[in-house]
Amino acid sequence: MLSRIAEALFWIGRYVERADDTARLLDVHVQLLAEDPWAEEDLACRSLLSVMDRPVPAPDVEVGREQVLAVLAYERWSASSVTGAVLAARENARRVREIISTELWECLNATWSLLPAMTTSTGPHEFFTWVRERSAMVAGIVDSAVSRDETWQFLVLGRSIERADMTARLLTTRALAGSTGPSWTALLRSCGAYEAFLRTYRGAASDERMAGFLLRDRLFPRSVVHALEQADVCLSGLEPVVDRSTVEDARRHVGQVRAALEFSRLGDLVDDLPGQMALVQRGCSAASDAVRARYFPTPLVTTWVGEAL
Repeated sequence: MLSRIAEALFWIGRYVERADDTARLLDVHVQLLAEDPWAEEDLACRSLLSVMDRPVPAPDVEVGREQVLAVLAYERWSASSVTGAVLAARENARRVREIISTELWECLNATWSLLPAMTTSTGPHEFFTWVRERSAMVAGIVDSAVSRDETWQFLVLGRSIERADMTARLLTTRALAGSTGPSWTALLRSCGAYEAFLRTYRGAASDERMAGFLLRDRLFPRSVVHALEQADVCLSGLEPVVDRSTVEDARRHVGQVRAALEFSRLGDLVDDLPGQMALVQRGCSAASDAVRARYFPTPLVTTWVGEAL
């Protein structure tokens, strides 16, 4: 497979997952601020911008939900916003139109076509729900109609690394915002994990168990550990082990983060949640850099130019 094709597939997986997870994160925060008149909106919005690595205004400037939505939901020229990620995913799909299936292309292209109407004629909750549904459709096509070859492995590798990173950010927002942030129950619901959590623990809920479920449940697809396991499976498929004494850099970074989560006491992880999640994010970033260096190295910086809506 050509390196440019592998790179586009990898980023399609990442961008679709980024749009989905950012929509989930924003939806739970916006609903919380709308429903709780006593919520400290400025603190919650600053925490959210900080967690998403976006510039935080000066302390004397009040930050509200409108500014957060403009930056993280509707900004077209940044691939870290919901709208920008959708546009970037479609642009990468256009570049590899001869590789991906017709169903996958039509799904991404239809999402791109409907995006202007959805951003202008619906409220935030309806827009985020629509993004989640379209992302689920892409994931369903990838999992049900793509051969388990290099195409699928690069798509799912990108999705898995992004999912681990974004779930870590979701957990960080809860830790930083404290009582002004969403409850653990709200976070579980935003990930579609609430019913699965209740079945696992027979309804015996606690903050530590809820955090642990999103951190390292091996059966739930959106947990950090499950996403890292899926990334390791994809890396193993792309690079079968020949020399049993060495490990590729990407697998090493993924394995180190995964081992730190699996073999640490859950209480220690929860007590230092922002610090531990920062380690997860750095590990995911290092793994992404290692994948880029191994499979699509280039001396030039790849930039994405969005198409006008």
